[in-house]
Amino acid sequence: MAWVEPEVWYRNLPTFYAAAGVLITDEHDRLLLVKPNYRDHWAFPGGMIEAGEPPHLAAAREVAEEVGLKVELGALLVVDWAPPMGHRPSAIMYFLFDGGSVHSAATVDTDAEEIDRTGFFALAACASALPAYGVNRAVAAMAARASGRTAYLPAAAQTTS
Repeated sequence: MAWVEPEVWYRNLPTFYAAAGVLITDEHDRLLLVKPNYRDHWAFPGGMIEAGEPPHLAAAREVAEEVGLKVELGALLVVDWAPPMGHRPSAIMYFLFDGGSVHSAATVDTDAEEIDRTGFFALAACASALPAYGVNRAVAAMAARASGRTAYLPAAAQTTS
């Protein structure tokens, strides 16, 4: 095999998208979810990772932007991968971090330009609020928080995002 200039080699590698979110619960173990105005379903607080930004910093930034909470991030709970699908031409990686617990009466300062509503949902109620891949993430995240072991959700085992 011939040696390839590093800039050529890197330019020809496959690319993927990356997003990060945060699991935040209240004193009743209900999950904090946001209803973005650009989606028809609820989601974890979070969003796309910017170029050169580490996933944990992206997660903390997105939570601060979307709900005004400054949380101390804990363990990486879930890593999710999904292949290209629909309008998304590349695979996506999703990182879900533990954001700990807040009191249900905590002040959530919603970004009105992006988020319509926020709410705390019991894990069972997430099935009606989240898409299938979000439910899978929620269940895996709560189990990972309890066990201390990160969950990996390859798309083959779930409905993709």
